[in-house]
Amino acid sequence: MRLTTKGRFAVTAMIDLALRQNNGPVTLAAISQRQQISLSYLEQLFGKLRRHELVESTRGPGGGYTLGRKAADITVADIIVSVDEPIDATQCGGKENCHGDGGRCMTHELWAALNQRMVEFLDSVNLQKLVDEQIAKGIQVETRPNVKKAISSTPVVKPIRVNAPNSVFALGSILSAK
Repeated sequence: MRLTTKGRFAVTAMIDLALRQNNGPVTLAAISQRQQISLSYLEQLFGKLRRHELVESTRGPGGGYTLGRKAADITVADIIVSVDEPIDATQCGGKENCHGDGGRCMTHELWAALNQRMVEFLDSVNLQKLVDEQIAKGIQVETRPNVKKAISSTPVVKPIRVNAPNSVFALGSILSAK
């Protein structure tokens, strides 16, 4: 089996997200910066993860991604399969036509059994276990204070309330009443 960057990056990004989602939605830009993964590549991966309901997105300021299910309910196999990563060590891709003529090669059963074991193993490891391992290793997860950022750096100036007529007609009616 050859696990490409697609599967490795998806698992890495999901661990990063699971570690930090208690502070609210996590942006792909933040994951990209911490994990040194291209932002556009993460956008593609998270589109697939969202379609498989492993993550949920929140739009707008303060938006980002959160897990679609509990970390304990998401397996590494779920993540890898959701990003279209093949888990297959056979030469034929599981089609049983290793020689191109419809026949299987002598080692087909060996590689098919390896595929089964890999899927079983990846299905036995959940995201929560990977998060717990990172915490046990002492990874520092920054906390984001619940302070809303101002949109503008210039102070808001409240208007001065004036009790004066707002038109010539209002002024005339005030003067004629006196």
